[in-house]
Amino acid sequence: MSAPEAESIRTSAPRQPARRGQLPVVAVVALGGALGATARYAASLWWPARTGGFPWTIFWVNVTGCAVIGVFLVLVTEAWTAHRLVRPFFGTGVLGGFTTFSTYAVDIQRLLDAGHPGTALAYLAATLVAALSAVWLAATATRRVLTWRQR
Repeated sequence: MSAPEAESIRTSAPRQPARRGQLPVVAVVALGGALGATARYAASLWWPARTGGFPWTIFWVNVTGCAVIGVFLVLVTEAWTAHRLVRPFFGTGVLGGFTTFSTYAVDIQRLLDAGHPGTALAYLAATLVAALSAVWLAATATRRVLTWRQR
């Protein structure tokens, strides 16, 4: 492609610097992440895990968060036209901060270090299966409800 041809396909609208356009996205992700992480921490204070026992709090936090992600993503991609900052704020920020891979991994390591490999393996597998199932079931149920409401 020659230079004049390349010039003809460019838009005449001035572009914002990438950093400036991303600042609101980064800000809402950070704010949402702080809210989600605070909610997860509050849940762990409210329902502390027994040392060496199955980490039920983080298990249910992750499963619940995944179910909410399933509902939310169907709604914002198939049912609503949401503001451009809704997905980064709630999906990436709040739910990303609420659900946690790092605490899940630390819990598994603590169980292994405490001599509970069976519980660690059960937690590893159960969280994976339950979280993926929660996303799928919630998304499927949300789609069915939306279809039913449109009739």
